[in-house]
Amino acid sequence: MQDRDEHAILKRIDAVRQPGRRMLVAIAGAPGSGKSTLAETLVAAIRSRDGDSAAALLPMDGFHLDNPELAAKGLLSVKGAPETFDVAGFVSLVRRVRGNEGALRYPLFDRAQDRTLPDAGFLGADTQVVVFEGNYLLLQDAAWADLGPMFDVTVMLSVPEAVLRQRLVERWLRYGLAPSEAEARAEGNDIRNARTVIAKSARADLTLGATMSEPAGSRPA
Repeated sequence: MQDRDEHAILKRIDAVRQPGRRMLVAIAGAPGSGKSTLAETLVAAIRSRDGDSAAALLPMDGFHLDNPELAAKGLLSVKGAPETFDVAGFVSLVRRVRGNEGALRYPLFDRAQDRTLPDAGFLGADTQVVVFEGNYLLLQDAAWADLGPMFDVTVMLSVPEAVLRQRLVERWLRYGLAPSEAEARAEGNDIRNARTVIAKSARADLTLGATMSEPAGSRPA
């Protein structure tokens, strides 16, 4: 994340922050836009400035439906699309985080195993800023639309489709796919989902160009 982007987000957080009230920040964007990198860097910056308990990262990916359930619903081939997530479960979690109901656990997604890990994530009750990252945090479609009003600060990464395509192909190559398979994966679900994010997401408080380069071996989310 470029320094000016980090500064812009921190400035926005500080501008709307209320004493004694937990802050919820949403980092949204298409697959390959760099959400994970941005969110991780933002959390590290807040912790460096305000202390280790000041911020935590909570990814949306832990709410992927498991493969057997997707197969039973005929959705395995479009895994990653909005309908392949437990949106009700995720909305419920965000409400609990918003209400600061104390320490809680939540699922994470293991990409290597291609499955969710129940209760693998932990959020402490004293965390002041919770940074969520995911494709569909600002999606204005069905139950996803319930998320937007719960966030205090929203950020959208806007990346040209050609750049997304290149990053996504490189991602699948790093996971060991042959070039033809990597291109097929990128051109299939990934780009289709990217277009959904771009077309159907609400306007964010901040829209960033995400011009930063991805570290070697990273996974632009």
